[in-house]
Amino acid sequence: MRFAKAHGLGNDFILVEAGLCPPDPSAWAQRLCDRHTGIGGDGVLLHSREGGGVRMRLLNADGSEAEISGNGVRCVAAWAVRQGRVLDDFTVLTAAGPRQVHVEALEGARYRVTLGLGQPILASERIPVTLERRLEPVIDQPLRVDGEDVRVTATSLGNPHCAVFLEEVADDALVDKLGPALERHAAFPNRTNVEFITVVSRGEIRVRLWERGVGPTRSSGTGSASAAVAAILKGLVDRRLRVVCDGGVLEVEWPEGGEVRQVGEAEILFEGDWLG
Repeated sequence: MRFAKAHGLGNDFILVEAGLCPPDPSAWAQRLCDRHTGIGGDGVLLHSREGGGVRMRLLNADGSEAEISGNGVRCVAAWAVRQGRVLDDFTVLTAAGPRQVHVEALEGARYRVTLGLGQPILASERIPVTLERRLEPVIDQPLRVDGEDVRVTATSLGNPHCAVFLEEVADDALVDKLGPALERHAAFPNRTNVEFITVVSRGEIRVRLWERGVGPTRSSGTGSASAAVAAILKGLVDRRLRVVCDGGVLEVEWPEGGEVRQVGEAEILFEGDWLG
């Protein structure tokens, strides 16, 4: 089976033609993503040409299926341009809906991708997050986690996100403790991605990430964008800012009444043949 490996700021994926996916892909994806006995990755991106663009399907490292990944979209977009399958401006079709991209080639196999992520979903029932009453937006809501109250700001960009704001940058112990507890909290019927956010200035936030179905990850496209949306909702930052992840920087903009736009790099690492 032919595959390619790519990453967006350290969030890495295995790219496979959709037609090569088995009928029951969960165990297959887990095997491919295993970093000791497989190729290794945060997920498998199944891709196919459709119209003038590309269709993408994401399988997480745990075998579950996700609606969208911002970094994954950028990786698939970069790969499609590198293969000469599309022009620089096109649409990536995801389970969360179509997403417009513009791809600019950089040095080597690096690409700079501008991604339109649509308008954020802020209503509690659509994120979804289960609360005692409907809220829009969901800001600083207390959830009981391991015997203590944790205040969360919940949003969605086609997949659910939960932001926790901290004075200091979250350490590994906190991410590993609260990340899985919040991901599978009863308030999130579809589970959730988790962002730990520290505001640096009006134009920058520092984010550490726990990704649904993956665990700790060096960056997340929708996670970074959702972190920016949460900080904007709380009035802590301007509407254009830098989001600094462990793996690098993403630029996020959310104009008043407009869609969220994100700019960041993707890199194609190598191609190979899976013999398993």
